[in-house]
Amino acid sequence: MLTAVFELARPLLYALDPEQAHELTLKSMEAGIYPRPSAPDDARLGVNVWGQNFPNPLGIAAGFDKDARVPGAVLGMGFGCAEIGSVTPLPQDGNPRPRVFRLIRDRALINRLGFNNAGHAAALARLRHARPEGVLGVNVGANKDAADRAADYVAGVRAFYDVASYFTVNISSPNTPGLRDLQAPAALDELVLRVLQAREAMVAAGRPRRPVVVKLAPDIAEDDLEPIVRVLEARGVDGIAVSNTTLAREKLGDAALAKEAGGVSGRPLFHRSTVVLARVHRLTGGRIPLIGIGGIDCGEAAIAKLEAGATLLQLYTGLIYEGPGLLGRIKQEMVARLEREKLACIGDLTGRRAQAWAAKALAG
Repeated sequence: MLTAVFELARPLLYALDPEQAHELTLKSMEAGIYPRPSAPDDARLGVNVWGQNFPNPLGIAAGFDKDARVPGAVLGMGFGCAEIGSVTPLPQDGNPRPRVFRLIRDRALINRLGFNNAGHAAALARLRHARPEGVLGVNVGANKDAADRAADYVAGVRAFYDVASYFTVNISSPNTPGLRDLQAPAALDELVLRVLQAREAMVAAGRPRRPVVVKLAPDIAEDDLEPIVRVLEARGVDGIAVSNTTLAREKLGDAALAKEAGGVSGRPLFHRSTVVLARVHRLTGGRIPLIGIGGIDCGEAAIAKLEAGATLLQLYTGLIYEGPGLLGRIKQEMVARLEREKLACIGDLTGRRAQAWAAKALAG
């Protein structure tokens, strides 16, 4: 029923500024207005990773719920996990508006939000109050003017340790000047070391070991990807998320909006992000769970990410164009593939076509 309402409301939502439409969506979910699945997930869609049970591999990507306003509603919609953030220690407004642009013909967005959020304290208070049931990821970032950005990530791990199921270290947003410099191997090694030391201090104090995932950009140069992955492997991160938005502008149909600064998400990101995902899978030999992100707007795209090497998936922009019914449609197509190929579980798809994807050019 609510999926049909979305279809009727789509022209109204598109008439609003993208940030206004997003705020309306969040307020509706806060009021309990969102679709619920009619039945539990097929057991074959379940994924056990990091000792945690995901009822399905689909999660909401960071950026949708920056301030932890609706993680319970996200899980109630039927997502396998909810990831909030990116959240920084101190509140910040982000970049000046307008800063989000719909490229409707391309099924894409350009955003230059700049880690706008209300800070650790506000998000933590909501999470402690709501205590959503299910897997909750906390995506941590650094304030724009932080003198020691690594310290901001450490502060995020410490602040949310008792409410997070896992952490994502976001060093790949293109909208905070200099942030992607943290992907350089030496800087990355120091950052990951400090984050993991903070985690180990928590473990030594008797807390559970929370997984730490590092989120990479899709624009890493080919020669730089292997050294970056080797650092992450050597330090023992628990997962790698591939990828964030891209600065590339290949084949965008809206030439005027393509000139806007910021990162591109949605369908144009799919090919590039999936190639990088497959290359990371090949470099790690499948030893590290990967989260596939970028351009998932149908079941075929979701399955392709799994076959390229993903264990878990995240989406966001696809929901803007396909509506909340997208989640159920993807699950149906996944189950249909399992039936057709007589596979026991969704994990049997992971990495089956990684070699073929890794061999493709980045500009597809």
